[in-house]
Amino acid sequence: MTYDHLPSPVCDNELDPSIPHVPSTLKYSSIVMEVSSLNKTLILLILLLATLARGQGNRGRGQGTRVGFYRATCPRVESIVQSAVRSAVQSNATIAPGLLRMFFHDCFVNGCDASILIEGPSTEKASGPNSLLTGFEVIDAAKAQLESACPGVVSCADIVALAARDSVVLTGGRRWQVPLGRRDGLVSQASDTANLPGATDPITVQIRKFADKGLNTQDLVTLVGGHTIGTAACLLFSYRLYNFNNTNGPDPDINQAFLPQLRALCPNGGNAFRRVAMDTGSVNSFGNSFYENLRNGRGVIESDAKLWSDRRTQRYVQGFLGVRGQPGSRFNAEFGRAMVKMGNIELKTGRQGQIRRVCTAIN
Repeated sequence: MTYDHLPSPVCDNELDPSIPHVPSTLKYSSIVMEVSSLNKTLILLILLLATLARGQGNRGRGQGTRVGFYRATCPRVESIVQSAVRSAVQSNATIAPGLLRMFFHDCFVNGCDASILIEGPSTEKASGPNSLLTGFEVIDAAKAQLESACPGVVSCADIVALAARDSVVLTGGRRWQVPLGRRDGLVSQASDTANLPGATDPITVQIRKFADKGLNTQDLVTLVGGHTIGTAACLLFSYRLYNFNNTNGPDPDINQAFLPQLRALCPNGGNAFRRVAMDTGSVNSFGNSFYENLRNGRGVIESDAKLWSDRRTQRYVQGFLGVRGQPGSRFNAEFGRAMVKMGNIELKTGRQGQIRRVCTAIN
């Protein structure tokens, strides 16, 4: 069947001779141009909304930091912090691991916002998990110098991040670039430290706590490697030596040749606050010997020792040590990468938070 006999369509002006004739092709071109213009407007609007949404998402994920953030406003920031840290560590080697731990504890509680520095009876600083941290006076000293050089510019949160990096470098670790631009938080509550990773956490709990902060299992094993420097109080692990899980015996994961050494340092009923190296033989030297001790059953803290006994984490420990004579992956390089990743947890940037005048109190 064909439709050749049907009349061709007519335009409105063909029905009314008073209306000037407009060729159909011209009318069609005008419509196409209008539709095309409308489409371009809609596309531009969609792109604008997508850009804004991406920006909001980035702020929520803490992606507002960058290397060289203070290049124009406070160019000496890194040298000032480094000088303060070097002076302190040269006087007291225990300051280095204290500053490293401080950054970790700060980032895991409401993000890397220096809320751990605020003083008060119910703040993070006063909480049990943070009661043994050291190095707060170094942050205060660096802040005072920076306020003199660049008033109201550098956040306490960025000082903590830089001090952690400098502590690693001063103990033999590899330097990494620290993205800056954090703002200081306005809230600090001791109750918020309850979810910090703990010395008795099973691997499943450790993995979950790290995942809650956007960190994976490799990040977990890498960051715990920070225990290659520093010490732990006997009260954190002495239960492993005498009455592990109410067995009236030691933790079977402890190397039997290592057990007498730990018991001599932490006798049953002895000084609970005596400090013991977490990386035996390398307490002030940053490196992968910590993982060698884990493999040899010489992990001091239970949560550390479990990194070797659990297959989910053991493969990353083994990766740092090497397999069948092959060298392991570079722990120092991986540690810097993981620190940058952790340093972007739940950031406050832009107009969020504030730049404190002193690190121990909100403005």
